[in-house]
Amino acid sequence: MTVLLVALGAAVGAPARFLTDLVAAHYLGRAMPWGTLAVNVLGSGLAALLAAATVGPAWTALLAIGFCGALTTYSTLSWETLKLAEDGRFLHAALNIAMNLVGGLAAAAAGVALARLLGL
Repeated sequence: MTVLLVALGAAVGAPARFLTDLVAAHYLGRAMPWGTLAVNVLGSGLAALLAAATVGPAWTALLAIGFCGALTTYSTLSWETLKLAEDGRFLHAALNIAMNLVGGLAAAAAGVALARLLGL
């Protein structure tokens, strides 16, 4: 049953990541990988909120592992950063790494704080 919950969450998370990237590129352009940044920060915050809330193994499998796991993407972050560096855009590559790391950590801290504030 757990594998099915992970698969169900991932079936929603992966298309959400793809669509977020399309929307971000449309409105913000492709100078930076804004869609990847958005899903990584959002997913970090949501996963931390769920971890701090101790919502139970079924919800953890569905949302934290399945949805957040498919929504966030380390491989795309790595590839996009490498492409920026290969194109000679070293500052953009460094900013991409920094924004994903700092944004993800800040979102995770906010997720934990929100879970505690709500008493979850």
